[in-house]
Amino acid sequence: QVQLVESGGGLVQAGGSLRLSCAASGRTFSAYAMGWFRQAPGKEREFVAAISRIGSNPYYADSVKGRFTISRDNAKNTVYLEMNSLKPEDTAVYYCAAARSLSGLRPQSSDYWGQGTQVTVSS
Repeated sequence: QVQLVESGGGLVQAGGSLRLSCAASGRTFSAYAMGWFRQAPGKEREFVAAISRIGSNPYYADSVKGRFTISRDNAKNTVYLEMNSLKPEDTAVYYCAAARSLSGLRPQSSDYWGQGTQVTVSS
């Protein structure tokens, strides 16, 4: 059982930066691959970034590659998403997700989900 709580969202101007955090409960955080997804108004939830159980080989959607960085601190039971050079099209609700493997991280079928945090990027 894993419970996830996102934080760090807010309003930022284009070109700015935000750092999202996802705090996980439970004693087996390191056993889960972690990911970030987002959903903009009127659009389907989409993949943003993922990281393995030990923090190696991060994977990114093409739309955020080179701008976003996913990382994790297993000692703190926390996964982060550093977002730089933000664009208005990055505006969405961002969700943290957990799964037993990277392949288990899906837009609609990950094992666990956070409640989401709003990111709004103004022009």
